[in-house]
Amino acid sequence: MRPIFLLRRAAALGALAVLTAVAAGPARAADSAVILMYHRFGEDGFPSTNVRIAQFEDHIRTLTGGPYTVLPVAEIVDTLRAGRELPDRTVGITIDDAYRSVYTEAFPRLKAAGLRFTLFVATDAVDRRLPDFLTWDQVREMRDAGNDIGAHSASHLHMTEADAATNRVEMTRSLKRLKEELGAAPVLFAYPYGEASIAVWNVIREFGFTTGFGQHSGAAHTTSQPFYLPRFALNETYSDLESFILRVDARALPIEDMTPEDPDLRVRNPPLVGFTVGASIPSLQGLACYHSQFGAVDIEQLGRHRIEIRFPAPLDAGRTRLNCTKPAGQGRWYWYGTQFYVPAE
Repeated sequence: MRPIFLLRRAAALGALAVLTAVAAGPARAADSAVILMYHRFGEDGFPSTNVRIAQFEDHIRTLTGGPYTVLPVAEIVDTLRAGRELPDRTVGITIDDAYRSVYTEAFPRLKAAGLRFTLFVATDAVDRRLPDFLTWDQVREMRDAGNDIGAHSASHLHMTEADAATNRVEMTRSLKRLKEELGAAPVLFAYPYGEASIAVWNVIREFGFTTGFGQHSGAAHTTSQPFYLPRFALNETYSDLESFILRVDARALPIEDMTPEDPDLRVRNPPLVGFTVGASIPSLQGLACYHSQFGAVDIEQLGRHRIEIRFPAPLDAGRTRLNCTKPAGQGRWYWYGTQFYVPAE
């Protein structure tokens, strides 16, 4: 069954009923966590990056009233990196770009609910005092309330299109301003547009970052590439309550030996995609993969755990995504996602 149908079917079968049924149960140990990504709140003119206030309030009620443990993203990352277990249904909250509505709409609601978040700041917009963006005083206030601040470049550039020298200049400017305004350099980084490559990872590593985040769906796992962790991007389309519960209930599909290792496909397009599903998943029955350009794609299983995918044509320029899902029982899904990038010619 195609993943897009799996998602609709999961929601239709009653994700709300599943939530109610398990809410009172004990939290089990898990080796993965769901990390959410927001941008704007209550800014209806930007539906692709906005969540409506009613949607966001539903999200908060779900996270505080259901079987979820919301932890700071830095704590989640450290726990996964150390190979320690997390509570089942652990969730982290991130917000990108530093729009003004983070302070006016999201922050007071999250603070009242006792939910901490990580804000990834693109520094140029804040420095320019653009009316739709935060001020440094507001960033500091949220930091002082217990929230973490991460880096998001200076100008929100397409880092995979820039050379290493340009990216280093960009990161130098960004970190200089973050240190001046906040007193310390962050160790968490979110790639603008979720676009990354091994070359970009290496630059980020040079500047002392321990973790990088994309914008591809899936749960972060102990085996995930630490410089390209997945996040579920939420906007008006994917923020209805059933879709939200489907995502925060996701479990990681553990992946090893992913090819291509580099999400930048300037060397070979279409890529020869393959991955090995971890032995903790005893059967791959029900596994299906969906690509944003081609829809459902054929998969070939080699042995018990190896999967290979051959796309029917080169991938379009820009960003495309691959999602693979498998039933995990109790209305939940194992979920792996990645993003590919093809430079414009």
